[in-house]
Amino acid sequence: MGAVTAPFVLVVTGMAFEARIAAGPHCRVVHGLGGLALEQGVSAMASRHCMGILSFGVAGGLDPALAPGALVLADSVCAAGERYDTDMTWTRAMHAALPHARVGILAGADQPVLSVAAKQMLHRATGALCVDMESHLAARMAAACRLPFAACRVVIDPASRAVPAAAAAGMGEDGKTDVGAVLGGLLRAPWELPALMRLAGDAAAARGALRAARLALGDEYGLRDVRTQ
Repeated sequence: MGAVTAPFVLVVTGMAFEARIAAGPHCRVVHGLGGLALEQGVSAMASRHCMGILSFGVAGGLDPALAPGALVLADSVCAAGERYDTDMTWTRAMHAALPHARVGILAGADQPVLSVAAKQMLHRATGALCVDMESHLAARMAAACRLPFAACRVVIDPASRAVPAAAAAGMGEDGKTDVGAVLGGLLRAPWELPALMRLAGDAAAARGALRAARLALGDEYGLRDVRTQ
């Protein structure tokens, strides 16, 4: 008789540190993949034992009211020509565990949204609270696999601040920070050091909030409560 696979939540993140925070006994984590590779990774793991797909991690702030560390639960995810509603029951269960979270639209982008002007433009066009590069892909795959979908994101860079070019250069395709690329960017633009230091502080606040959210949501991210209703 073959091994029995326990039900799990499939968690989609972008960065390695997000994946470490997300990990747990009743979930599987896909991270560090973009575009088609991410969709293929999610599709390969979305077996009949998968209870649902969750986008989890940090995001860029679009709503000026959201400070670093602010928590967002998506009621829908929008991208170019696409819109996906999240599972209402699952989102409500997460909100019960995270009552301080804002609930609203989350934007998905295929390229980083780095400048203040770009953030303002996206916010005006969509009304989204924040933006990341994985949620729309995860939502698309959840719809294709007919699985519940939810998204829980924490603001790292607020709408009022641009992401320094040196920091953007350090975003490795494998989900890890390329320290050499960051240092190289600073050598080319040393005046970015103050902004980079501010971003480091914002990142610390976001990581702390993400860890707290993970703890509050429990092993199955609130989905077990949904399944037993």
